[in-house]
Amino acid sequence: MTTQQQAPCTLTELLPEQVKAYLQQHPGFFEDHPELLEMISLPHESGAAISLIERQVSVLRERNLEMRQRLNGVLDSAKANDKLFEKTKRLILTLLETGNKANVLDAVSTSLDTDFQVEFYSLILIGDHPFKLRSAHTRIVSQDEANHHIGTLLRNNRAICGILGTEELAFLFGDDANRVGSVAAVPLTQGSVFGILAIGNSDPNFYRSSMGTLFLSYIAEVLSRIIPRLDS
Repeated sequence: MTTQQQAPCTLTELLPEQVKAYLQQHPGFFEDHPELLEMISLPHESGAAISLIERQVSVLRERNLEMRQRLNGVLDSAKANDKLFEKTKRLILTLLETGNKANVLDAVSTSLDTDFQVEFYSLILIGDHPFKLRSAHTRIVSQDEANHHIGTLLRNNRAICGILGTEELAFLFGDDANRVGSVAAVPLTQGSVFGILAIGNSDPNFYRSSMGTLFLSYIAEVLSRIIPRLDS
């Protein structure tokens, strides 16, 4: 009687992706086989080999630093938004106590200048408004004049951020136009557009197309409701 000898088993070489997938599905593998850890060595930036645990600690430290930086960025944004909210609240409360259009424009001009401390700003009303303006940053223009120079901005009927054309800058900011790099502007609307509020910065990247305009839009919405209700 003869016995049949079995052929020795052959192992197919595993691909790195297969090893990675297996270890991800079995995170406790090295706990069951601690002797394998002694066989693992990883290159260090200095050229010397370091242990797996040292490498893990290094990776965790890098991730912790990255998360701290992200958290600090979130906290900085939150603090900036808190300050913007407080400034906006002060302006809105002042506007609610104002009795005429001229004082409304003065209040906005004072707030943008001293509280928000924006570099450049302009508040323009369109149409007939028989009252005297007291700020160089506010003025009254005709509908035809506004359509000719900033018709595109008015037709958007929403806040915009970015770089404007030479003619638009000149109309909005006058002698300061050549110093304005980027602009955030929002029309004042009540049924139809009757004005525009624009703020500028010398940095071309300060007001970007992706930038939020929440507070500026809110101020414009309040003005859009207050100004039409007031006498001259």
